[in-house]
Amino acid sequence: MSEPMDLEKLATESKVVAAGRPAKQPDGALNPPIALNSTFHEGGPVGYGRYGNETWSALEEAISVLEGGKTLLFSSGMAAISAVFSLLPEGAVIVAANNGYQGTTTLLKKLNESEKLKVRFINLANTDECIAAIPGAQMLYLESPLNPLLEVVDLPKIIAAGKAAGCGVAVDNTLATPLLQNPLALGADISIHSVTKYLSGHSDLILGSLTTNDQALYGRLEQSRRYGGAIAGPFEAWIALRGLRTFAIRMQRSQENAMELANRLSKDSRISKVRYPGLATDSYHGLAKSFMKGFGAMISFDVKASVEQVDLMCNSSKLITNATSLGGVESIWERRRRWATESETVPENLIRFSVGIENVDDLWADIQQALNTAKIK
Repeated sequence: MSEPMDLEKLATESKVVAAGRPAKQPDGALNPPIALNSTFHEGGPVGYGRYGNETWSALEEAISVLEGGKTLLFSSGMAAISAVFSLLPEGAVIVAANNGYQGTTTLLKKLNESEKLKVRFINLANTDECIAAIPGAQMLYLESPLNPLLEVVDLPKIIAAGKAAGCGVAVDNTLATPLLQNPLALGADISIHSVTKYLSGHSDLILGSLTTNDQALYGRLEQSRRYGGAIAGPFEAWIALRGLRTFAIRMQRSQENAMELANRLSKDSRISKVRYPGLATDSYHGLAKSFMKGFGAMISFDVKASVEQVDLMCNSSKLITNATSLGGVESIWERRRRWATESETVPENLIRFSVGIENVDDLWADIQQALNTAKIK
């Protein structure tokens, strides 16, 4: 057999196809098996089904190659995030977004109210405010682009400031994905994913992951998973790895669609603001271009209409699904403030739009008919 390929030399588009495969051998399988075992014979490195699984390992290997570290798979994105916070001692100070992903923000508010952590909620997109909040903190928890306002955080500058202050730095990389940015290469300690979203890409499973290039930190996170019990199911891991194979091509198509639709929306008089860093007119366009390899497949836009009309618009789409998720092959939108836990900085009339891989003209026609059905003028 030939020597195994050096995955590190491959482009990301090739890594997503090649990583996490079994070793080549005559009549060997191309894909890893679904390992359905809770119990293992004594004497091996796993020991028990809560400690490791062959199918987890294949997906972890693939994500590790993309993110540039060592990966742990979790039962959900929130389980992965909870594991990160579990490392902090009681009363530790953490700096985090006041308007980021509402699941994280809600959890941090509860931890802050119970005094398990002291959270400094700030505007991460304001670099000066962020850097001023770092002294005395044990962790800097970043997210970029921010969900759902799509503000871009100056990751290179803020990560450097956090590390210079001796602060642990974690970055939620779900929206950008490793195709567009690599937090660990920028100096972060942990890169976080909701694998549910772009990495798996088919809206059919819930998983999360953490990646770090710090071996001691990896060990602590593995212990958190082992004894916290937030382990992934092998079937979900296998499906996610299969979805990952088309990740690059899915992201390319969705990103192209997002750019085109953002341009069209910005010219529609019924839309008051389009939030997409790919637009030259966007406040974060220059910053995004400085360290990102693309602008992603998420758009948020404010509609010149009442809350009732915006809700009707979202419910009137036929091709676009009105639901709360993102990163799948299908286009999904929703009015974000319908959730009580969403940040009050998010306008009531804002629609978060996860752009899928459908024909862009069909998507545009659906947007237009939904606007018309809701009588938005």
